[in-house]
Amino acid sequence: MGFQWLKIINKDPRLDGMDDLSGIEIPLHYIFKLASHAIHLVVFYERSGNYLWHGPLRLKQHMDRKFVPFRKLHFGRYPGAYEKPELLLVSIDDLKVQIPKNPSSFLEEMSHSRFLECRYREARAFFQLYPDDASLDAVEFRKKAKSLLHLAALTLNNLGVKFWLSSGTCLGWYRQCNVIPHSKDVDLGVFIRDYKADIIPAFQKAGLLLKHKFGKVEDSLELSFQGEYDVKLDIFFFYEEDDHIWNGGTQAKSGKKFKYLFPKFTLCWTEFVELKVHVPCETLQYVEANYGPDWKVPVKTWDWKSSPSNVQYNGVWPVDEWDDVIQIY
Repeated sequence: MGFQWLKIINKDPRLDGMDDLSGIEIPLHYIFKLASHAIHLVVFYERSGNYLWHGPLRLKQHMDRKFVPFRKLHFGRYPGAYEKPELLLVSIDDLKVQIPKNPSSFLEEMSHSRFLECRYREARAFFQLYPDDASLDAVEFRKKAKSLLHLAALTLNNLGVKFWLSSGTCLGWYRQCNVIPHSKDVDLGVFIRDYKADIIPAFQKAGLLLKHKFGKVEDSLELSFQGEYDVKLDIFFFYEEDDHIWNGGTQAKSGKKFKYLFPKFTLCWTEFVELKVHVPCETLQYVEANYGPDWKVPVKTWDWKSSPSNVQYNGVWPVDEWDDVIQIY
């Protein structure tokens, strides 16, 4: 008797979009069983952000849940995203197979490969309530924001600095699968433990001018760069406490400090404007912390000192530190 096998199929997310929620199904996993041995074949697909993706292992109702001990399988609890590895042809027991040229790098990716799809169904519902801005200005801004985000990702990735979509950019991805056209900037988050002194010179080398630097590495650091066409890039640095995470804000004219509190979160991959990028896995809690329970309602007038639900007054910078902690260019 030969192998018994199981085929797992599900919808192809690459065909999802604002106009069409495709029902086309593709193979995601195959499981072959012979006596007490099992082979788990995971199908990886190339996606438009130039990365590899595999889907979740979800059993349909009629499937045998005891076919193999599914909980012991390494792939499939969540969808995953990976860099495209360079492959090496090797011979194992006279069988020619391909393996990643750098196996340790591929294996290291496994532990933090979890992938979240953009929520197209919810985004379509959002646009039915609040029709999308299709004006020339909105189209142009989204194009510039996409270009700036790609440049920022390239710069930070080259430095090995992990970052994620934050603030309005994260809200745009979660709520409407797109850049919010009235936001006028691109927002990224970085854990302060990942800060590198090379960040500012690297962005300047990439053609972005430093607009302001507020705070210091030990407290409330934030950087703002001027992209082309008046689109700004804000990088907020996040500080971890025992039960929460926070980032800081500084008012230049008064030296007042503010802090924004978030529940602890981990990072997942997603695809946004054709880019593989991190977002908080616990996105709803992250967005609700920043924008409150009414985050689904667009707000065009926003005061960074008072509008966020999670803002707290955090004292004033000592005047003798102003030259260091309030730098405007």
